[in-house]
Amino acid sequence: MRRLAMMALALMCVLTATGCSNDSNNNNTDDSNVLRVGMECNYAPFNWTETTASDSNVPESNGGYCAGYDVEIAKALASSLDMELEVVKLEWDALLPALDKDVIDAIVAGMTDTPKRRENADFTSPYYQSEMVMIVRADSEYANATSLEDFSGANVLGQLNTMYDTVIDQIPNVNHMVPLESYSYMIASLLNNEADALTAETPVAQGAIDAHEGLAMVVFQPGQGFELDPSETSVSIAVKKGNTELLNSLESALSNISEEERLQMMADASANQPSSN
Repeated sequence: MRRLAMMALALMCVLTATGCSNDSNNNNTDDSNVLRVGMECNYAPFNWTETTASDSNVPESNGGYCAGYDVEIAKALASSLDMELEVVKLEWDALLPALDKDVIDAIVAGMTDTPKRRENADFTSPYYQSEMVMIVRADSEYANATSLEDFSGANVLGQLNTMYDTVIDQIPNVNHMVPLESYSYMIASLLNNEADALTAETPVAQGAIDAHEGLAMVVFQPGQGFELDPSETSVSIAVKKGNTELLNSLESALSNISEEERLQMMADASANQPSSN
């Protein structure tokens, strides 16, 4: 599902925002029993931030609480490995640098396994598969679209450093808007009539229309949508390049979560995500 950047500035933010010196990372002397998982906590229904504790969320590094599909997957993995889960909230572009610098052990954040990312991380098999759709205003001319051609001339917005942005050029005569880093900013642009449509995967689109009144999802007719390899709409868990022991352990733990359980986790996450109505 998404993004490619690895920036020095982002890394500086990681080290500053999370206080990730060796001393601060070793508050637990037995780090081997703590699974430190990085995610944005800002990408519903995969992950989002909450202000109060509940049975479904977990504390995150900035003092709030994180919930969502990725959190449920991370909880199941940690439980299977008999480890304590620690969620580290980071900006998207800071996740891979944090993994490389051992600030976190794994990324569970709706991240797609791509050849570019594989240069710096190793990935498990996918833990979720979806398809590419569009989010539009329900009262717009695009609400009844069935093909990419229906978006000819439209202002279409994607997410920075992600497949969400690169696929836009498949739309004929599109006005490819400057991508934004945060999906919440993208939704604001759509609601403010700046963008006509947003690219998204099915669970993200469903989450957006559940959370924001006046939005709709466009599902394309067979053969009329984006041309993508199925691997481009799947998400996997990333670990530091060469950490074969953890990779194999997570792969084994992941195999214990059935497809039925994963679908139920996503259904629950979509139903429970924060609403902006």
